[in-house]
Amino acid sequence: MSISISKTSPKRATNITLSVDVYNEAKALGINLSQTCDRLLREAIAIEKTRCWPNEHAEFIAAYNKMIEQEGLPLDQWRTF
Repeated sequence: MSISISKTSPKRATNITLSVDVYNEAKALGINLSQTCDRLLREAIAIEKTRCWPNEHAEFIAAYNKMIEQEGLPLDQWRTF
């Protein structure tokens, strides 16, 4: 999965609540919290969009499958396998 990270995207300050142990360990290891949260949220967004796609396009998928059942696959006559 490819996650697009734009360097020119505007930033917005926000407050988040973290477990103290997670915060302390991340800081001790030099992990940039903002960059890490941004990257992981982008990944979570991409996963959620992928999960939602079939439901959002269910009508089209059903219509396409019905067309394939009735008419066969496009270019099927030239298929060699």
